[in-house]
Order: sequence, then structure tokens, then C-alpha cells
Amino acid sequence: MIASAFNALASSGLNVLLGYHLYELTHDPLSLGWLGLAQAIPAVTLVLYGGVIADRHSRRVVTLCTRVAYVVLTALLVMGSQAGPSAMVWIIYATGFLLGCVAAFATPAVSGLEAEIVPASRALRGASILGSSSQAARLVGPLLGALLFNYAGPGWTYAAAMVLFACSGLMVAAFVPDRPAPPRSIGDGALARIAEGVRIVFADQILLSSMALDLFAVFFGGATALLPVFATDVLHVGPIGFGVLRAAPAVGSLLAMLVAVRAPPRARAGLVFHGVIAGFGVAIIVFAFSRNFALSVVALAAAGACDGVSVVIRQAILRLRAPGPMRGRIAAVRSVFISSSNELGEFESGMLAGAMGAVPAVWIGGVITLCVVAVTAWRAPKLVRLDLGALEREAA
Repeated sequence: MIASAFNALASSGLNVLLGYHLYELTHDPLSLGWLGLAQAIPAVTLVLYGGVIADRHSRRVVTLCTRVAYVVLTALLVMGSQAGPSAMVWIIYATGFLLGCVAAFATPAVSGLEAEIVPASRALRGASILGSSSQAARLVGPLLGALLFNYAGPGWTYAAAMVLFACSGLMVAAFVPDRPAPPRSIGDGALARIAEGVRIVFADQILLSSMALDLFAVFFGGATALLPVFATDVLHVGPIGFGVLRAAPAVGSLLAMLVAVRAPPRARAGLVFHGVIAGFGVAIIVFAFSRNFALSVVALAAAGACDGVSVVIRQAILRLRAPGPMRGRIAAVRSVFISSSNELGEFESGMLAGAMGAVPAVWIGGVITLCVVAVTAWRAPKLVRLDLGALEREAA
């Protein structure tokens, strides 16, 4: 849990400030879209192979290798921060691409490693606890990163992220014992194993529809890529205000997850899932039209709270519906959906903002999110009726 929190603290601050640093250098919303695309290409194309690696080798060892890679990449950012503005723009794009490559292997391995530690009969509460620690780190990461960026500059900010990634790797190396690699199928190539994982997801209405609902909601309704534009040109609050805006969703998400630790959404999990995604869309619409900094922060916090509940439910679904030896590949398929919604969603937001402005790009996305919830509720009745308590009792 501590290793996961260190990693979330570093990655949240790093991902946010890469975008802010890039916009500070270019003052072009489209550049944020290109950064999202640079991160999405490897995350979408390599993650399925990353799932195969997580199911064939020690997930602890794979996790450690990715932590080392993160340290190397942030060290390159520290050295590149001394370059000129034009060179730094390309360094940010290249680093974003390489960070996406590493994440493609890290995400399935970490998901499988957590599932080896948390008992299936405690999947929902375990997801809440791990999610709460990560969200607490994501709350602090942007704030600390913004303060450090504002007062010490980008070089020291990237150096702090490098140290945190190193601490995360050391926690895993020192305190998480190795476990046997998952059983390997003789004669199955990587493509056949990827196809097997994809078939499992598409044959399960609950797995598929929960991933698809999150994909389309965040793809169209996500506003995080455009926060530098809102902080600089709409709300005029500077880097500190930007840090507060970026941390607001994590505050809401953390509070929601802490509530979920004490009162997990079990019997009516499907209805709750659809409700919080709809609430996410409404909060994004409010944020788009707000010109008051406090209201914008509240709207983003509400969106984060809704997303926090959905994360707990989606993590529990993956834990309880995915076969153990295939969990890495199924987590990889889920990561394709998440990366498509996050990174490609950032590209979509940047392109739409470049064409019609940041405000219309965000509120239109919120309206589309509400439409997606309605269509999913109509087409996926098993997800609407989902009872996670029954699945936990079955696992126990």
C-alpha cells in the first residue's frame, strides 16, 4: 500500500506538471492534446503484451523493473530541464511517450500483484483501502508539485518525482516477498494468450459493459487535460490555483473511497455505478460553465467523488470476475479501455478545444456522458442488477 502511494504521489504530480509545463512553453491547447496522444499510443498498443508478461513472469519482478524505468525517465527530465524552451517541448513529448510504454507493463503487473495479496472474499474493502491510499497521494501530489514548480522550478520538481519512484521500488524490493509466477500454458504464443484474455472480457457482459461505460464517460467527459487552459485563461488563478484545481478531484475521490471502506456498495452496486457516472457528467457540465474559482473546485471534487466510487466498484468487478491465472491479461484489456478514455480523451479534448474553445469542449463532453449512461443501462441489464456482495460470498 505504501509503495502504491509513493508511486501515485510521483506519477500524479509528474503527469499534471508535464501538461502545465508544456502549456507554459507553448500557450497552445492543442499541444496538450498531442501530449495525451503521445502517452496513449504505447499505453493502448503495448498494454496487452504487458498483460501477457504479467501472467508469465513474477509480477513483483515486473513491478520492480517498471519502477527502475520510471526513475531513469524522471532523471532524463531533470537533465532536460536545463535545455531551451523548444528542446524542452520535444523532451516532454518524448518522455510522455516513454512513460506510456512503461505504464503498459506496470499496470497489469501491479493489478495482478495486488490480487495475490488481497483475499478474494475481501475484494471490495481491499479495493477501497488501496484506492484510498492512492487517492490520498494523488491529492497531495499535484499540490506539492505545483508549489515546488512555482518556487523551485521544473528541475527540482522532476527530481522529487524521481526520488519518490525510487522509494516506491525500494518498498516493494524490501518488504513484498516474491511469489511463484502464474502457471504457464505450454505452446501458447503471446498473440494466442492476448486473444484468450480479450475473449474472456467480451464474453462477460458485466466485465465488458463496466469497462465500456467508464471508457466513453471519461473519454468524452474528462476535463483534466484542459485544466491548464481553465487555470490560465478562464479562471486566471496561476500555478497554485492550477494545483488546487488538479487536486480537487482527488479530494472528492478520497472522501468517497474512505466512505466505501466503512460502507462498501454491495447489494445495489450496479445501480450505484450508473448513478455515480451520471453524477460525474453533471459535475463536469457545472465546471464548464463556472467562472467562480470556489464553484469550479467543488464541481471537480464532486466529479472526483463519483469517479472514486466507480473505481472501487470496477476494481472489485475485476477481482471477482477475472480468473486468477488470467488476471494480468484481463487487467491489460481494462487498461486499454482506461488508456483510451484518459490519454485519447485528452487528445480529443485538446482537438475539440482547439476547434471551438475549452468551455464548449468540456460541457459537450458532460452531456455525452449522460447519454452514454442511459444507453449502457438499456443495453447491459446484468450490470444494472450487479450484486457485489453475492460475488464476495461466492468467492469466500
